[in-house]
Amino acid sequence: MNRILIKGGRVIDPGTNRDGRFDILITENKITQIDKKITPKGAKVIDARGLIITPGFIDLHCHLRDPGRPDKETVESGSRAGIAGGFTTLCCMPNTEPVIDNEGIVNYIIKEASRVGLCRVLPIAAITKKRQGKEITEFGELIKAGAKGFSDDGDTVANANVLRHALEYSKIFNVPIFEHPIDNNLAQDGVMNEGFSSTRLGLKGAPTIAEDVIVARDLLLAKFTGARLHLCHISSKGAVELIKKAKQEGVHITCETCPHYFYFNDEVLETFDTNYKVNPPLRSEEDRKAIIEGLRDGTIDCIATDHAPHTRAEKELEFTRAPSGMIGLETALSLCIMELINHHQFSWLELIKKLTLNPARILNEKLGVLQPGLPADIAMIDPEKRWRYTENRIQSRSKNSPLLNRELKGKVVGLIVKGDIKYLPGNKDV
Repeated sequence: MNRILIKGGRVIDPGTNRDGRFDILITENKITQIDKKITPKGAKVIDARGLIITPGFIDLHCHLRDPGRPDKETVESGSRAGIAGGFTTLCCMPNTEPVIDNEGIVNYIIKEASRVGLCRVLPIAAITKKRQGKEITEFGELIKAGAKGFSDDGDTVANANVLRHALEYSKIFNVPIFEHPIDNNLAQDGVMNEGFSSTRLGLKGAPTIAEDVIVARDLLLAKFTGARLHLCHISSKGAVELIKKAKQEGVHITCETCPHYFYFNDEVLETFDTNYKVNPPLRSEEDRKAIIEGLRDGTIDCIATDHAPHTRAEKELEFTRAPSGMIGLETALSLCIMELINHHQFSWLELIKKLTLNPARILNEKLGVLQPGLPADIAMIDPEKRWRYTENRIQSRSKNSPLLNRELKGKVVGLIVKGDIKYLPGNKDV
């Protein structure tokens, strides 16, 4: 019988509100016991003293570029980056080439993830055919194939009537609509946040109202339809305020932000480093602080990476022409620890909930919790580990991160996915 015993770690599990020293027994790939002291015979013992033990992380929003751009990322390389960062489940967005808008491509992604065998990869299918914003996809067929939600991420569904029908149709299947809230007519060709910094740098800015106006529209549509709406990569103070009010009114709304929106502000673009160019753009310090407070008070449900790989050649173009996006799977936890835990005194339960339990609830999946009978998805964190993020240790095929060569603090040092050990404390870094 295959048995693993994780012994002596500080177990932090928001799903059971557990925070203390416990042992965890895994038998035949499932958690079978969590107790103060477990001493079974014949188990492989993992010494977790000094480590924090949590459910494996769930990323609701990443880009694996597969199919279509294997030079940027693949299901395999993205999965390697994911497990290096502690993620046991990745939700991949549909702005691929071709678009994830039919069951054949959903089947391909699921089969490829199974072949790779590193972590779960759950496809988010397109809301509209070819992401053109005109005609909704075949939701039923896509869900049957394995899609876990719908998004035209990279673009807003500009036609409110199309989004209304998508929201209404999604209620039949009880799946979320993931919306990318940016009005391109207002954002136009802005390459950074509109404000003092953009004026000083002479770069065209995209105003926060471009995000806020779509958030407002979408919240009204969610209220009208009663459907499940999830707003992606929230970055502005105005959006946080609108979402908070809608939640108080009982609208069925969830949302995410990304580590770069609470770690950086738009002043970092003074370097003209294109790795800071993201969409929506890094905002003002006032917006950054609002994002942190939105995480603290529960307005923002979860932290997603928006991992967006691009080639070196693309990112070396001049700032106005370089594509938006940065990779983030391998650095997300460190930014959370350094900014939210160490700087703003978030509790570990608060943080881990936004990486595990809340994303699982949005997906309506029995994940994100350490509980007997469930698959063993377990991350082992050394919160004090200092490490340098260098190109030779990056698992992603792309290297577009502004954190290159920086020393970071806090790292997942052991990971178990569905009961299978991927790496352990003391092993060479993945």
